[in-house]
Amino acid sequence: MKFLALLAAAFLLTVFQAQAQIYGPYDDYGDYGDYGYYDPYGPPPDYGEPMPERQPRTRSGRGTIIIATREHTLIYTTPRGEQLAYPIAVGREGKQWYGTTHVTSKRRHPEWRPTAGMRQKNPRLPAVVRPGPSNPLGTRAIYLADGLLRIHGTNDPSSIGTNASSGCFRMYRADVEELYDMVQPGTRVIVQR
Repeated sequence: MKFLALLAAAFLLTVFQAQAQIYGPYDDYGDYGDYGYYDPYGPPPDYGEPMPERQPRTRSGRGTIIIATREHTLIYTTPRGEQLAYPIAVGREGKQWYGTTHVTSKRRHPEWRPTAGMRQKNPRLPAVVRPGPSNPLGTRAIYLADGLLRIHGTNDPSSIGTNASSGCFRMYRADVEELYDMVQPGTRVIVQR
């Protein structure tokens, strides 16, 4: 009987520990130039460059997003087992986060609200950047865990494939719109080094 109680306690401890989310402090998301956002009223960025072709890859369980930071790749395994790989931009050195989390919410045409730290570094930043071509989040945002990390589009497609963001994961517009339509809140996300 003691063995069963011990086994049940170990199982519960494992379950609760696996669900714990630990995040480092995020006082801001970097400086003003981090998003390629210079003038909200200027001309829209050119999205005319060709996108690299995605290659299916094998790395995760069904219904899971794997972010391979070193490879600048996001891999989504659909619930049916189809695997899709997308090129992404990841956080700069010192702004990267690793671990397991989940999708909490999604938003079409999100607003971007620079943090207080960002606005202090660059007072020209507006409090809110409304949806549109100058919005650094692009046309879709997929929020992770407590909302501080996101998978989102970008107004700077040349940053894809680099360490350019302040911790979030940037995708080409067509890719983030496709992923947005497939994933649901609760989707497991694993961020690897």
